[in-house]
Amino acid sequence: MKKILITGCNGQLGRALNKVYKEVTLINTDVTESEGVKALDITDVEAVLKMIRQEKPDVIINCAAHTAVELCESQWDLAYRINAIGARNLSIAAAEVGAKMIQVSTDYVFDGTGSRPYTEFDEPGTCSAYGKTKLEGERFVKEFAPKHFILRTAWLYGEGKNFLRTMLKLSETKGEVRVVKDQFGTPTSAAELARLIHYLEPTENYGTFHATCEGQCSWAEFAEKIFQMAGKSTKVIPITTEEYHAKVERPAYSVLDNYMLGLTTDYRMADWETALREFMDTCQEI
Repeated sequence: MKKILITGCNGQLGRALNKVYKEVTLINTDVTESEGVKALDITDVEAVLKMIRQEKPDVIINCAAHTAVELCESQWDLAYRINAIGARNLSIAAAEVGAKMIQVSTDYVFDGTGSRPYTEFDEPGTCSAYGKTKLEGERFVKEFAPKHFILRTAWLYGEGKNFLRTMLKLSETKGEVRVVKDQFGTPTSAAELARLIHYLEPTENYGTFHATCEGQCSWAEFAEKIFQMAGKSTKVIPITTEEYHAKVERPAYSVLDNYMLGLTTDYRMADWETALREFMDTCQEI
């Protein structure tokens, strides 16, 4: 039976992957051990090599990341160890045992100054420590793992901490919320990304892919749609990025075009509103 090792299994995507994969042996790992989960520090190359040599997985899916954008600025070394060195260590181990390496990356590898969706052929250029460390992770995967998939996603939500849950939590006590109207991207459900990974993983269609739901919106429009679908009366007050006073510069326009997916496969990810409706209808924690 195929063996798939997942890092960051307790995160949004890790949980979604555990629901998508059925007839395989899953080796779930995270930074701390728990029931059914093995402890693995991906920043420790010897620990990574030891586990991969022992388990000999056919596929490694790296869902582990330091994703707190503001903290990455003040914790550069930690962000680099997790987002870049972690990907490097897993790629070295994958190459040694002949495993496929699936690296989850981000729209933040782009600076967001464009006016059209970014394709995989656009030159990355990023304005944040988070984006820079994730881009270095991509480069290490390309350097060390011959059989690799790099999937850039954006605005991810699922079972765990995310914008969607923050909005719903605020709606319990707030009659209105202020949300940025001039940053655009594509909300993407972890379930949709997990399904794409499940589709691509058995193939040899290696390379870099953009992997978001279809369409685009602003954060304010996303919030409005969340409240609408959840039957909440909370009002969204659209504000500018300048009014929000963010500590870290974020991409103003980070919409990704799933260009390579369209060129090389017949697979299409769901429209963001369709995926959001599915999540709202099926998630028991909402």
